[in-house]
Amino acid sequence: MSVVSIQKTEGNDYASIQASVQKAIADCGGLSDIVKPGYKVLIKPNLVAVPDDRLSGGVTRWEVVKAIAEMVKEEGGVPIIAESSAAGVDTEEVIKACGYDQLREEGYSVIDLKKQAKKVKIPVPDGKLISELSSWDVVAEADAIITVPVMKTHDQTEVTLGLKNLKGLIGDVQKKEFHSIGVINGVIDIIQTVKPVLNVIDGTFCQQGLGPIFGETVVMDLIVASKDVVACDAVASVIMGYKVDEPMLTVEANARGLGEMDLDKIEIKGKPIEDVKHRFKRSSEVEIEGLPPYKLIFAEGACTGCRNTVISSLMDLKSQELTQYLEGKILVVGPVKEEELPPESTPENTVLIGKCTNPLKGKGRSVKGCPPGNVFVVQGIVGDEVKVGRRYSDADEEKIN
Repeated sequence: MSVVSIQKTEGNDYASIQASVQKAIADCGGLSDIVKPGYKVLIKPNLVAVPDDRLSGGVTRWEVVKAIAEMVKEEGGVPIIAESSAAGVDTEEVIKACGYDQLREEGYSVIDLKKQAKKVKIPVPDGKLISELSSWDVVAEADAIITVPVMKTHDQTEVTLGLKNLKGLIGDVQKKEFHSIGVINGVIDIIQTVKPVLNVIDGTFCQQGLGPIFGETVVMDLIVASKDVVACDAVASVIMGYKVDEPMLTVEANARGLGEMDLDKIEIKGKPIEDVKHRFKRSSEVEIEGLPPYKLIFAEGACTGCRNTVISSLMDLKSQELTQYLEGKILVVGPVKEEELPPESTPENTVLIGKCTNPLKGKGRSVKGCPPGNVFVVQGIVGDEVKVGRRYSDADEEKIN
């Protein structure tokens, strides 16, 4: 039976965080079976982008990572803290803003994968979406990988936890490609290839709403850990107020046999879920300010994948300064019937998003996919006037980095 430990932190200083991390990992059986003397242990925090405040819930705090690194050293392992931030983001800036340069001063290896590691290709046997990972030698040579995410919502995948965190182990080109060809199966292809041996979720300062960057801070004071990365994510998502089968990443990983998501088959140690549970605001529940007048029609049967993708795409539209193309548009999501379209709907001003809108073919501009990638939704909104989200090749990666 998979074991997940839920620990409440007793304070916000390093000693308190360290004690909770140690207890959570001890509950899961310690590290001796997964970290052997001489092992290169890659510890992967979530350092997606420079936050307004390192305790905003957007990035993994260094205290959690240091506590794990010290435990790895006690087992004779060699801890290597490594990350590549979101596409286009300078990882080194995030490292400095979040206090990880302090760990360097203490002698810990903190690697900016984009600048300090050699690029390599890692084969993906039986991948559903990709045949190889565009990664680095540090990842390929690791004897064990520990994923250390933050507990937060995500504008495309409902939650971003231990599974989604591993997307930082691929290069910017492939990161961008995933948003065109499919984030869910792409991420699980990564997990299937470089499966982490331990998932330790930083649930101290968390984020809700428009995660993974623009969300609201939620203080939970939790550490959640498991050697079953899927079980850990499943429990954390329930703590966040989701049904266990809502996050598509968890469902897909479980379907591929990469871990357990049935709560009846997971032993909870530490705090019971009900004692710490708190409903996080979803990205689809957030109103985005500064958009021109438009209509968004969500059918009752619209899945969370399409709902979140649309909200995420609107954020992309805003960040790319293309909101003028949204004015007067009618965005249709889910199994909407023709008679449910507003009277002012025309093929020119209506965008049909996702395969559930196929019966409305001809009533608007169709954006295919289940769910479609952000780039295609944005393209559907702006029409053919502007080309967005071009495909990238490996030759372009240096320009992006």
